[in-house]
Amino acid sequence: MKYLSFILLLIFISCKTENKSTKPVCNKPPYAIVIHGGAGAISKKRITPKKSKQYKAVLNAALDKGESILKSGGSSMDAVCATIEILENSHLFNAGKGAVFTHDGTHELDASIMDGSNMQAGAVGGVSVVKNPIYAARKVMTNSAHVLLTGNGADEFAIKEGLGTVPNDYFDTKRRKKSLKKAIRKELEAHQETGYVYPWPEFKYGTVGCVALDNQGNIAAGTSTGGMTNKRYNRLGDSPIIGAGTYANNNTCGVSCTGHGEYFIRYAVAHDMSAQLEYTDKSLAEAAQNIIHTKLENAGGKGGIISIDKCGNVVMDYNTKGMFRGYRKPNESDVKIFENE
Repeated sequence: MKYLSFILLLIFISCKTENKSTKPVCNKPPYAIVIHGGAGAISKKRITPKKSKQYKAVLNAALDKGESILKSGGSSMDAVCATIEILENSHLFNAGKGAVFTHDGTHELDASIMDGSNMQAGAVGGVSVVKNPIYAARKVMTNSAHVLLTGNGADEFAIKEGLGTVPNDYFDTKRRKKSLKKAIRKELEAHQETGYVYPWPEFKYGTVGCVALDNQGNIAAGTSTGGMTNKRYNRLGDSPIIGAGTYANNNTCGVSCTGHGEYFIRYAVAHDMSAQLEYTDKSLAEAAQNIIHTKLENAGGKGGIISIDKCGNVVMDYNTKGMFRGYRKPNESDVKIFENE
């Protein structure tokens, strides 16, 4: 009987050892960073080889900046802000300098940031004179008792905090002006105000974002946008909404989204990514697949998502024709626009 008990004990220990060995190992790299420059009506007809080279150059410059901070032991928060600043300063993306026009011919910019180490977050919506809204979002997080400030109050706060400001027409570009005129023309032809109906996908997408993991294991995520072309009534999308367009939690992942914001708000997409990792056995890629290609697709929502989990795994998923995107890890790098290029 003693011999039989001993054999059963050995079998039990062996099974436990086998079960342990089959669990995925968390080989966290020293750092990881991923970015997006928007997803949506991106076609190879519109993005010529010359234009593609320009986009990729800026994406790589942004990754260079963020990676250099992480390599030198800098924080994920600093890396996210500095990376997004590069994208905001480019006319190519719908954020900062390249922001789209509102119906009234002005610019209203949104941004948010979240620190996964302490669950602190900050955001601004509808700012009009802040050159780099991502820094305004960070100031809201660190220097106020609030999470989200909007409109004139957000501008006033940013000025009080000493952030760089510009006249609103600094954000003007010929390309975005052309898009506004086209959107208004389509609106008049269809007798539909965009405050109520928005059937034209080419005017709905465009955002920049970054997620970073530093050598301390801290995750940060940030998102910045000019919003929707021809938007009215001070419309806000998902980008300044924590849990919708941006989320970070050291125990799960960091997330930045891009797409038709109303759907990302309704489905709390950024938080849903984190929740699926926390409450299910899904991997990061499986969670993104479930959200982007099942939940949003079934609802009619279009867009993309970038994310890094606590083990340094990276995902860049989308259900549109393309997404400006890229990532870096030690000895790993990739920048793409379409599926295979």
